[in-house]
Amino acid sequence: MNPSAAARLAILCTLLACASPAQAQFTLVENMRGTCAIVVAEDADSIVLRAAHELRDHIAQISGATLPLRTADEKPGPREILVGPSARSASLVTPPELQALGDDGFIIRCTGSRLAIVGGPRKGTLYGVYSFLEEQLGCRVYSATVRVLPERHTIRIGRVDVRQVPRFSHREVHYLNAMDRGYSEWHKLHSTDDRNESWGMWVHTFQHLVPAEKHFAAHSDWFTLQGGRRIPSGQLCLTHPDVFQVLVDSLRAQIARKPEARYWSVSTNDNYNECRCERCAEANARFGGSAGTLVDFVNRVAAQFPGRDISTLAYQYTRSAPTYIQPAPNVNIMLCSIECNRSAPLDTDPASASFRRDVEDWARLTGNIIMWDYVVQFRNLVSPFPNLRVLQPNIRFFARHGIRMMFQQGAGRNVGEFGELRTYLIAKLLWNPGVNIDSVMNDFLTGYYGSAGPIIRRYIDRMHDALEQSKGALYIFGNPYDAVRSYLTPGLIADYGRIFDEAESAVRDSAVLLERVRIARLPLEYAILEISLRGIDPSLSYFDTSGGTWRVSASMRDRLRSFVTVAKRAGIERLEERGTSPDEYLVSIEQQLRLSIEGNRAFGRPVSLLTPHSEKYPVGGGRALTDGRHGPNDFHINWLGFEGEHMDAVVDLGSTQPVRRISASFLQQWYSWIWLPRRVEFLVSSDGVEYTPLRTVENTVSDEMDGMFATPFTIETPGVTARYVRIRAENILRCPDWHIGAGGKAWVFVDEIVVE
Repeated sequence: MNPSAAARLAILCTLLACASPAQAQFTLVENMRGTCAIVVAEDADSIVLRAAHELRDHIAQISGATLPLRTADEKPGPREILVGPSARSASLVTPPELQALGDDGFIIRCTGSRLAIVGGPRKGTLYGVYSFLEEQLGCRVYSATVRVLPERHTIRIGRVDVRQVPRFSHREVHYLNAMDRGYSEWHKLHSTDDRNESWGMWVHTFQHLVPAEKHFAAHSDWFTLQGGRRIPSGQLCLTHPDVFQVLVDSLRAQIARKPEARYWSVSTNDNYNECRCERCAEANARFGGSAGTLVDFVNRVAAQFPGRDISTLAYQYTRSAPTYIQPAPNVNIMLCSIECNRSAPLDTDPASASFRRDVEDWARLTGNIIMWDYVVQFRNLVSPFPNLRVLQPNIRFFARHGIRMMFQQGAGRNVGEFGELRTYLIAKLLWNPGVNIDSVMNDFLTGYYGSAGPIIRRYIDRMHDALEQSKGALYIFGNPYDAVRSYLTPGLIADYGRIFDEAESAVRDSAVLLERVRIARLPLEYAILEISLRGIDPSLSYFDTSGGTWRVSASMRDRLRSFVTVAKRAGIERLEERGTSPDEYLVSIEQQLRLSIEGNRAFGRPVSLLTPHSEKYPVGGGRALTDGRHGPNDFHINWLGFEGEHMDAVVDLGSTQPVRRISASFLQQWYSWIWLPRRVEFLVSSDGVEYTPLRTVENTVSDEMDGMFATPFTIETPGVTARYVRIRAENILRCPDWHIGAGGKAWVFVDEIVVE
């Protein structure tokens, strides 16, 4: 327990311990001696027994007194804590009251001599005990490893009559701390383990139920038809008569292996490649959209499995509700908000109008919906993402529309920006969307960061205010550079830095709290590093160009290395959803800091592009290829992209001169539709009209090699003289059949042509 949190809880505990006799109706511990017993039913289940032990253990840690644990068939004592349903607790919590609690609700009721904590059959009693410890005794669980308990020699409580029933029946937060079962149970969440017990298959299951690698060769007509050809990496042809039975048989075999699971996903793969055959097009028209064809198929599957809930995805091209069909009662709709803006509440944001309509339309068709909502920036997990103010209004919006199940997509097992805070806030909101979220945030910040907590709150508010005032957007696939005109301007970044300096100073005498503050600062440092790659301001640049020369800033290099060191201490293993460890990030940035100026005859020379580059990622056109800077492992920065086009570029060296070596680097990141070229051809000319081929370099790297990496294509050219150097790179043009974007345009990204 840190000193600041201890002091805060001590005040609370003193007030509770010194309550007036009229308020202090029940004494649990008097001067480190127990004054009551904990009582459970003689046939109490494992959850109730665990709840009783948790209560006893926490009281012992708080007060030093160990209360006896008894069963309801023993003789009553003068004071009792009745944990879980029993014949004895029924006089305080009646059977009709108990039945109304559902699976997870609970009642905490205290009279002069008895305290009852009784809940629903799943984990209601356990949740009741944890709420009693938190709300009545002042205990806190801020993360899976940070718990704060008060110290009290005497424990008294006043009259209590609390009834809580969760608004959502499934409450899952996909963040690291919530995957810890102890943490998730304290905060009344469904952990990943809980979900794995009730769900047999989760999402994107077509590829598992009817795998292309098993069936495509013999039955290509079971799979997506697009552009006149069948592709194995798309979806299933849901109107093919054989697909239904093959999938049902496969699902039946899966259920036989896990018969206890209630929910089974029969859902689209993670791509837009729906089947466009005549039968599927006709079904889409008949049912009022692509989702209608999917619902018709899943309804028929669900009819084969009464007693199970068959879940399917309203996602991407199936997000909009159908018009002429509705889901069967045992069909669960998993509705996803992946495209939405996160800078404003869903129910008022004009940019979210279509999603709002989809929520309303699906809610009219069924009450069996799980909302898959996104609360993290996927592309940059450790990046400022000021969406905290929309969490409550969005969850309230879902609640108002009758949605009963929630999956909040966070950073998963990765360490992300304010991961502990986000998990804590969302957990409280999923249990009670009307909670005073401002108080919850302040409680967390003070408890977790000590005296730096209110200062960090200033940082949070300053950034959110800046986003709101700028009216900027916030998307889950964004980048810090996107916010340089909204919440990450150079001036604001300087302000944020001063706030964190103050926060660090406030806890400089506590190594534990100081480390937490430094970890909280990592997103700001990451934003500085990313924005500085663009060199938008002298204070935000890796390079010092004063005096007409290029020099790497020593302070920025130190900042980069410090970021990597703290990130590794924090347990950060990847900076974006698909990878990039802190060490890999260091290598990538150092790669760009390697200037190709001295001895590079191409530096600063004009470049003519003979094939059109894409303006989707503007870097200034051909001049980006000879600016002396190498692009990092991030196609947004300094890389020139060609979408569905070959790359053909000519560098004018200004005069005919010796050329002994030519090099150009290319990027591969197949999950962003980017591949190395098939081959690169190097040519030279003296007049810019007639070109002499020198050599063609073949690509030897597999298209399926995972990760994000740059590869140079280089030739040695002794004895060659030229004024013009031409480089032609052969794009694969279309995404391969195995890829989720099969048939779509493929990219080639090139940077830094070096001629020596």
